[in-house]
Amino acid sequence: MEKAIKNVKELQTKITKCEDCLKKKFSGEDNKRHIVVCGGTGCLSSSSQEIIEEFERLIKEKKLENKVTVNVVGCFGFCSQGPFVKIYPEDTLYHAVKPKDCIKIIESDIENNTIVEELLYEDPNTHKKVVRQDDINFYKKQLRIALHGCGTINPEVINEALGYDGLKAFIKALSMKREDVIKEILDSGLRGRGGGGFPTGRKWKFAYDQVSDVKYVVCNGDEGDPGAFMDRSILEGNPISVIEGMMIAGYAIGATDGYFYVRAEYPIAVKRLKIAIKELEELGLLGDNILNSGFNFRVHVRLGAGAFVCGEETALLNSIEGKRGMPRPRPPFPAVKGLWDKPTIINNVETLANVPYIIRVGAKEYAKIGTERSKGTKVFALGGKVKNVGLVEVPMGTTLRELVFDIGGGIPNNKRFQAIQTGGPSGGCLTLNELDTPIDFDNLIERGSMMGSGGAIVMDEDNCMVDVAKFYLEFICDESCGKCSQCRIGTKRLLEILTRVTDGLATEEDLEKLKTLSESIQVGSLCGLGQTAPNPVLSTLNKFKDVYLRHVIDKKCDAGVCKKLISFHIDPVKCKKCSLCARNCPVNAITGVVGKEPFVIDLEKCIKCGTCISACKFNAIYKK
Repeated sequence: MEKAIKNVKELQTKITKCEDCLKKKFSGEDNKRHIVVCGGTGCLSSSSQEIIEEFERLIKEKKLENKVTVNVVGCFGFCSQGPFVKIYPEDTLYHAVKPKDCIKIIESDIENNTIVEELLYEDPNTHKKVVRQDDINFYKKQLRIALHGCGTINPEVINEALGYDGLKAFIKALSMKREDVIKEILDSGLRGRGGGGFPTGRKWKFAYDQVSDVKYVVCNGDEGDPGAFMDRSILEGNPISVIEGMMIAGYAIGATDGYFYVRAEYPIAVKRLKIAIKELEELGLLGDNILNSGFNFRVHVRLGAGAFVCGEETALLNSIEGKRGMPRPRPPFPAVKGLWDKPTIINNVETLANVPYIIRVGAKEYAKIGTERSKGTKVFALGGKVKNVGLVEVPMGTTLRELVFDIGGGIPNNKRFQAIQTGGPSGGCLTLNELDTPIDFDNLIERGSMMGSGGAIVMDEDNCMVDVAKFYLEFICDESCGKCSQCRIGTKRLLEILTRVTDGLATEEDLEKLKTLSESIQVGSLCGLGQTAPNPVLSTLNKFKDVYLRHVIDKKCDAGVCKKLISFHIDPVKCKKCSLCARNCPVNAITGVVGKEPFVIDLEKCIKCGTCISACKFNAIYKK
């Protein structure tokens, strides 16, 4: 165990040594080769742990221990192309690596300095192999601030974090007056990245102004939006940066304790967070009289059980206190009366990850990034019908078109772009006509959506927008805490109407009911979950009214998604009479004579599972 660091000078000396070690690693001055492997959840689920173990085995077998190291790092972001392996000091990036590829990398690249061409990423436009990460189009328009260090440092080794700007901002903050730290955050224009976009500095100022012997800082790591993994990746990739943001917040408002509230479904993030906290405690950087400054601060971890409503700050506070996760009426706001009735500020993971950068470079530099009212960058989990699925951090003001087509690579299989849903269940869809919208808090709200925590789901022509709204309502109904009747009952009525629409049983009057009921739920619900629950319904109803009318009047789902409005048929001309469809049908709904007559689907027996379409090699089966 290293000796505890007692003052700022000792910490600065240690940081300098750590920076020197990282510099030698990246530049090759240490005369070693360094293999780093992505250790984010996505790549770990695709055998990156086995890759690490195979590299270690080969290095030992070939007696290369003094020449080569293997290290785990956080998420590279380009999730659809993982697992990733990077070689320093050359900065060579290999994608889609499998354990069997390790021998090629060792024997070719490590031992003979010859790049393994087949493992390089190929640009889909030029068909040229790309050697370095920064030359891949996916990364070119990104700017990593919240994701600082992710994919570069080992998140379980504090010396790497310290060598990569870690705790520099905290040292600087300790030399400032508390109110000056808050002013710096105010001047930066940082707004909460959890969804609401409330100015972070104002929230801190409210808590600072409260007279109390005890105050708290809470980090909301309970991201529950379907398809969202921004906070998880930040905590997995550089937990020290988030803890540092919390420490600065605690110093600024006069808090002595911080709580991380993280979903229990994020075991890797929780593990690395706890390792980082323990390392900081052992160095004396958390606890009493940190760096002999008189500042006392401790950090605790609480696990959430996966309730979406606990992403709402007052429900989260109830959960930390051991109560049922249900929202509290406001006012009083948490900054006045929060955790255990004490002044509390609640920021999400991404917000706190921005804080060290702001303090390091200054509010003016940070405010140069972004738009007039939305400063800095935003992290998105880009998914759905897009070629480049992954984690993206872009400056505010980047357009949706750049996000989907430049960074995301466009829509697979030459399909037509239909919409992008931002903000998850609380957001709304944006259409082809809105692709040139600059991304910021206000622009998205003006167009019927919202930033949310950063989920961005792309949909193509094969998505039914009524079914999309129904999906989000099903999620909301499952996650409603039931405290207020507008949300508990109103969302169920919305879901019932949407189900009638997708079943072909609705009338035009039902569409009017959807609108009026949605507006009532927005006004009457207690918390943000209910207030934003109707957003996907209103958004799709406003922008895809023709799709709703097609379901209601013509009883057709043109996307072929709503089962009760479609039927499966076999084209007798295209049918090769091979029986593949019949042999794979789970309910024996397809009949015919092999080699003699075309096969036919019994529409009464057919359960519309689509197995026959997948089985047919001749595109003879279609939906109608």
